[in-house]
Parts: sequence; structure tokens; C-alpha cells
Amino acid sequence: MKEKIKIDIVSDVVCPWCTIGYKRLEKAIIELGIQDQVEIEWQPFELNPNMPAEGQNVTEHLTEKYGSTLEQQKESKQNMTNVGKELDFTFDYFDEMRMVNTFEAHILLEYAKEFKKQTELKMCLTTAFFSERKDVSTRDILKQALQAVGLNSEEGLAKLDNYEARKEIRTKQNYWKNLGVTSVPTIIFNRKSGVTGAQPIATFKQLLSELIAG
Repeated sequence: MKEKIKIDIVSDVVCPWCTIGYKRLEKAIIELGIQDQVEIEWQPFELNPNMPAEGQNVTEHLTEKYGSTLEQQKESKQNMTNVGKELDFTFDYFDEMRMVNTFEAHILLEYAKEFKKQTELKMCLTTAFFSERKDVSTRDILKQALQAVGLNSEEGLAKLDNYEARKEIRTKQNYWKNLGVTSVPTIIFNRKSGVTGAQPIATFKQLLSELIAG
């Protein structure tokens, strides 16, 4: 049995380009027919680690963080919506949309790893946020996501108040930051080489083909 290609995806649940990057990577894997030859692990990164519990209006947030004008934001959102459509993913931006704190979502993604349900939960959470207008910082929504992918919601939610589980996410976040990860998605292959940003499907196919050829 050939060793699998280990793919670490450093990302955040509320990062649109992380979703696009993953969907392109997934397409490349499917088109190459190598689903059984790769192993994906999601790594935590918070775009806004200091985001308060009540969150912040997305428009206000983007203006404050990046200095982007309303016109630029409108164009960017439209672009993402179009790219999403090509990948069968719905970006539903709306006026009252809020950027939220994602720390607890990352704790649950770590929990899901034990049951090989990380990718499923990740997509469930990112879909809840971008396509279903849900607040993925609330425990009700987190509970729904756990149940949707067949995980024990009581056991999962108990992790949110567990000191060790919280500390583990902080440690992992620092590990990737110390390795120089400053933007997401950052996708690392076999812990040796990596790319940042939502690369085109063709780029992923080339990288994966080279890795398989050894």
C-alpha cells in the first residue's frame, strides 16, 4: 500500500477563499481519481481572533479591516458568488450579514477529526455561514452541525468548556503562525511544500500528479 499524500489545510470557517480553495482542490482530486490516495487534515486559523461574541456587520468589518469601499466590496462579493456557482457552492451575501468569532467551531473540527468527520463538519459549518445565513459562533448552530454529520452533540459541545481542548487549538494556531502562515487558505503537502490562496484546479492537479509520481 502506497503512503497517502497528507494534505494540511490551514483555514477559517468564515473565509470565502478557503471554501473556494478547498472546492478546487476537491475537484482536482476527483478528476485525477485519487480520492483513496489523499488524507486531508484541517488546521485552525482565526481571521479575527479578537472578534467579540456579538460579531460585527460584514460591510463595516471589511471597511475597517481592509479599507475597502462599498463598490469594491460589492464587486468582490459578486466575484466570489460567481466562482462559488462554478464549484456548486452558494455564497449568499446579505446586508445584515455578520462576521463572527470562530474559536469554538475550530474546537469542534478538532473533535471531529477523531471520527474522520472533519471535512464533513467543515463544509457543514461553512455552508451554514455562507449559504444559510446562520451564526456559527452560537452553540445552537454548532450543535445542529454536529448532529447533521452524525456526531455526538453532547460530547462535542462539552469540549467547548474543556480547558485542554481550548488550549490545544491555541497551541495549534501558534504552531502554524510560527511556521510563517499569515494568510489562509494555506495548503501544505506532506508537511514539505505548500501553496497559499485559492489556486486554480489545474495547479492542484499538477502538484498532486507530481506527488503521486514521487
